[in-house]
This record gives sequence, structure tokens and C-alpha cells, in this order.
Amino acid sequence: MNFLPEFIVSKDSHGTRISITGRLDAKGTSNLWQAITKKISSCDLSNLTLDLERVNYLDTAGATLIYHIEKLVRTRGVKELFIVNLKQEFSPLIELAKSIKQKDFSDQIPKKLSFVDNKGKNLSDTFSETKEFITYIGEITWALIQSLKHPKTIRWADTFLVAERAGVDALPIVALISFIVGLVMAFQAAIPMRMFGAELYVANLIGIAMIRELGPLMTAIVLAGRSASAFAAEIGTMRINEEIDALTVMGLDPIRFLIVPRIIALTIITPLLTIFSNLVGILGGALVITSLGYPIISYYNQIASFVEWNDFVGGLAKCFVFGILIATSGCIRGYQTQSGPSAVGVSTTRAVVTGIILIAVFDGIFSIMYYYLGV
Repeated sequence: MNFLPEFIVSKDSHGTRISITGRLDAKGTSNLWQAITKKISSCDLSNLTLDLERVNYLDTAGATLIYHIEKLVRTRGVKELFIVNLKQEFSPLIELAKSIKQKDFSDQIPKKLSFVDNKGKNLSDTFSETKEFITYIGEITWALIQSLKHPKTIRWADTFLVAERAGVDALPIVALISFIVGLVMAFQAAIPMRMFGAELYVANLIGIAMIRELGPLMTAIVLAGRSASAFAAEIGTMRINEEIDALTVMGLDPIRFLIVPRIIALTIITPLLTIFSNLVGILGGALVITSLGYPIISYYNQIASFVEWNDFVGGLAKCFVFGILIATSGCIRGYQTQSGPSAVGVSTTRAVVTGIILIAVFDGIFSIMYYYLGV
């Protein structure tokens, strides 16, 4: 029978007797702890007997309560506590609780590091984390190569599902951001252009900026915030729940099972979202140009005559790399999730930060490379 424990205090010729009834588990002990402590502290003690005959369950929480009672009565001047009618199977737990409570853990407190030691430890941790990150990149690259050699081994159903969540579900936010950026950029550019009567050349600015730079960059940042965080949270939760270990025990490669479909999906969907972002951003600029009195066909002709195919291809080339970076950073950060209540949140944050940093770095690399190639 499961009910909260109770205790009865009685006195006889041998002294004070406390009889406990019920289950001394974590919940029962927490309900009993304060009341029994208050009673022992207030009553007059000479000899104390603790009767556990009606205790039908006892775990480490209950054993800790028994030790707490024994320690409390000693502070009241009672030399010995008599524990009677204790079931034999409960004795090891009580002895364990006593040994743990009496043990001195002061020597296990970590020493405070000096400034130099602390910086050195942070640097060492950074190097170790970088090494682990590079190792995961190598494993993922090898898994991708093996999967592309054998396309039938790829989990296409999961790949399409991830593509839908990362791509189709991201269309509204990508459209909103792209339209507003195109609109604002056109308004800001039209102000100085008006001084020279060249408002129509805002179309050139919008076209080249959206297709070469802003379209791929904004799409990648949105995906880093949505998809990289989602990947890190999903894989991190699986890591904490030991589902990844279960996949390994079943003989399945977690990288090919979990990470490869996500990387393929995001690599495919990022260029498609970028094309959509380019079109919506150009439409935002068109709204400004038409409000200034220019026909839409003039806006279109300006963009068509100024933006070339190599600009379009150069922007799309970035997107494939951005998709790989976003998916890889999200999956690796999820794979690195440690135990603890805030572990998934930390991994999610690190995934977004890592993704955005990699996007910025590689965007700069592409800009320098395109400059020297004359693209």
C-alpha cells in the first residue's frame, strides 16, 4: 500500500520511542523530514528508541533520514540511538548513508586557478574542441562520399522531410526579410541618387546586391537560426537520451543515419531558397522604383542589362557551401552535447553562433576569390 509515512512519539519506562509507519522513499522522506526534526528538537530526551517495524520500504533518502535522526539526537546529549525492528535488507542502505555523510570531501574541491592557468586551460579546451570538430568533419566527409557512391543507402524519406521543414517552412520568413531589405535598400539608395536625377540606377544596385551578396547571405543566416538550431536540438536530445548509443549498439552508423540526410537536404534547399529570396528582394526594390514614377518595365530592363549570368552563378555557388556549413555545424554541435539540464540549450546556441561565423568567414573568402578571378 502506497501512502505517506507517519510517526508516533510515545514514552515508557525505557525512555522515548518514535515509531515510523509507511514508505521512506524520496517523496515520503521529504514530507516527514521537517516534522520529525522539529519534534525531536522540542521534546525531552533521555533514551531514544526508533522503531522501524512498520516501515515497508526504504531507499537512500530514507536511510539519510535515519542518519539525520541519529546525528540530531547526539547533538541533544543522547549518547545512543536504539534502532529496533529494522528489516535486514534495509541495513546496507543505512550503513551506506552513514559512510557517505561521514566522509570528508574537502580534498575534492577543485583548486582555484590563477589568471595564467585559467587562460591556459581555456586555450587547451579550445584546441581540444577544434581537434574534435575537425575529426567530425572528416568522418562526415567520408560518410558523404560513401553515401554518394551508394545512393540507395541514403535515407531519402528523412532527407525530403528535412528539406520540407528547412525549406518550405522557411519561405514566409525568408520572403519577409528579403522584401524588407530590398525595400529599405532601395529607399536609402534613392535619396542620394535623386540628387543626380539617377533614381533608376537604384535597380542596378538592388539587382547586383541581392543576387551576388544579400540574397545568399540573408538566406544562410535565416537557415542558421532555424535549421542549425533545430539540428543541434534534435541530435543533442538523442545524445542525452542515449538514442545515438542505441544506434551504435544496433550496428548503425549514427553519422550516416542522422547527419548525412540533413546535410544533403540543406545543400539542396539552400540554393532554391536563395533564388526565391533574390526574386522577393528585387520585388521590394520594384515597389520603390514604381512609387517614384518609373514603369516596371524600365526597372526590369535595368536589372536585365546590368546583372549577368556569372553574377547569378557566383551567388548560387556560395549557397551550396553555406548549406553544407550550416548543416554540419548544427549536427556536430548536437553530437557534442554533454549531460545536464542546460546542455541542449548550450549546443543550440553554439550551433547558431558557429554557423553564422562560418558563413561570414566563407563569404569573405568568396568575395576575395571572385575579385581576383574577375567574376
